[in-house]
Amino acid sequence: MTLLHKAKLFKTFLVRAWALSLPYFKSEEKWRARALLAAIVALNLGFVYTLVLFNEWNRYFYDALQDKNYPVFLEQLLRYTVLAFIYVAIAVYKFYLTQQLEMRWRAWMTRHYLRRWLGHQVYYHLELTRYAKLGPDQSPDNPDQRMQEDLNLFTSRTVGLSMELLNALVTFVSFVGILWTLSGVFSFNWGGHEFDIPGFMLWVAVLYCGVGTVLTHYVGRRLIPLNYEQQRREADFRHHLVRVREYSEAIALDRGEAVENQQLNLRFDHVLRNYLQLIDAKKRLTMFTSTFYQASAVFPFLVAAPRFFSGAIQLGELMQISSAFNRVQDSLSWFIDNYDNLAEWRATTDRLTHFESAIQHASRAAPLKHESANGGGLQASKLTLDLPTGGRLLHQAELQVQPGDSILLGGPSGSGKSTLFRALAGIWPLASGRVALPASSMFIPQHPYFPNASLRDALAYPEPAARYDDATLQQALRDALLPQLVGELDVVDAWGQKLSGGELQRLALARVFLKKPAWVFADEATSALDEEAEQTLYRRLMELVKSGDGAIVSIAHRQTVATFHTQRWTLEKHSDETVARFELKQAN
Repeated sequence: MTLLHKAKLFKTFLVRAWALSLPYFKSEEKWRARALLAAIVALNLGFVYTLVLFNEWNRYFYDALQDKNYPVFLEQLLRYTVLAFIYVAIAVYKFYLTQQLEMRWRAWMTRHYLRRWLGHQVYYHLELTRYAKLGPDQSPDNPDQRMQEDLNLFTSRTVGLSMELLNALVTFVSFVGILWTLSGVFSFNWGGHEFDIPGFMLWVAVLYCGVGTVLTHYVGRRLIPLNYEQQRREADFRHHLVRVREYSEAIALDRGEAVENQQLNLRFDHVLRNYLQLIDAKKRLTMFTSTFYQASAVFPFLVAAPRFFSGAIQLGELMQISSAFNRVQDSLSWFIDNYDNLAEWRATTDRLTHFESAIQHASRAAPLKHESANGGGLQASKLTLDLPTGGRLLHQAELQVQPGDSILLGGPSGSGKSTLFRALAGIWPLASGRVALPASSMFIPQHPYFPNASLRDALAYPEPAARYDDATLQQALRDALLPQLVGELDVVDAWGQKLSGGELQRLALARVFLKKPAWVFADEATSALDEEAEQTLYRRLMELVKSGDGAIVSIAHRQTVATFHTQRWTLEKHSDETVARFELKQAN
């Protein structure tokens, strides 16, 4: 890779980092954010100014020691006390305001990404793209880790590194003149000619740090990809741990502990393998930087010692030269000091950039025009459905459901029945055409979701439970054949794991009975129930939609469910394509 190509990549990276950073400082919190940033910058400038005053103090204090001037010695001790008090005050408030900015920035970015991730079903669309043959920008792994850990690292590293860079630049500007003046002129003979180098100590510091910077990058360049990979593997390991907890009952019934232990150990081995490489890379970097800084402690004395021993300068001036050299060297060594943090920041920024690109891609409106039906029933025209893998499910299908209809959607497993439901609900991103859906509609998915909350909140979800009184909530449970839960409305539990499959399906139906929609779309809503309970609940569903002048569309394989429907739609596969065929069944 050429130097020019590396420069272009670095420029692209800085543009991406700027694009991630700028929205906060242009948001509704912009004035507070800018005020905090300005205060931190001012404190950093004040901090550097105190270092200049300390450098000047070095000269007077050590000259007083060399001259055994006791009154000046006491005067400089008093001056040091005042400077130290100012230094501590600036350091404390610089830390406090920096932490405030990092916290507020992280809070804003977290809410910003949560809102966008949950908006327009982006969280759902991102999961679909994980199974498609898409690039990494469109199929990010572990969005939870990116919003929880990466945002925290990004804000803290961005503030910390930028302020340290500002300190380095201001320190260099403040001390470069001092070091130039104190360095004097270095003279030497070469080939019978006399050469004078003004500001010799400054050029030595620049050369020393320049060589150190190049060697630091050469030694530690592998840290960037290793940090990126470490974050990905840690998130993958944590994700699998969560899955074991979520599917604990199924794993226990299958006696799958050994397999899960093997899988978890495999993922943890991946974490350790990369981490060992990361440790090895950090070891080499630490070995070099430690050597660099140990040498820098005595290097200015070695260079300036001839002038001191010749009597050209006194001890105080020697100490001032050493202090100024160290300040210039520290400022020029910003890259060396922060290489590890820069590598981590680069990896974090890349992950967030990919996440941002994926959100933008998933937020794009689908070609499907989804709208509320103005009276009448459900209508779908020119409905085309595609799969994330690139296959086509339906092409230019025409559907119509009128009030009073009861339709059973059938077809072999994998033919796209649930995908058609998702398109009718307006959440399938790979769809085109037009769907007009009645406003009072409710979809019952195959795997209903219940939050870890009180039963009343789980039942009313996503509406606030306060909209319904206890009697209404309890009646919905009874209608769904869950009388045993009537007294547990205020019990907080993980209902999705505590209840059996049949109880979960009945709790999902209790939501329907609670909210009383006119139109119901049920996807295998009673597959885990016995036939008697299934018939009872479907009978109540039919009464519900008839009372609301609506309709019901079901996906089911049981004949007992088919008896409640007057029409049948069938999805049949023809050669390599799945096409829709609608068959009218005579009423019983």
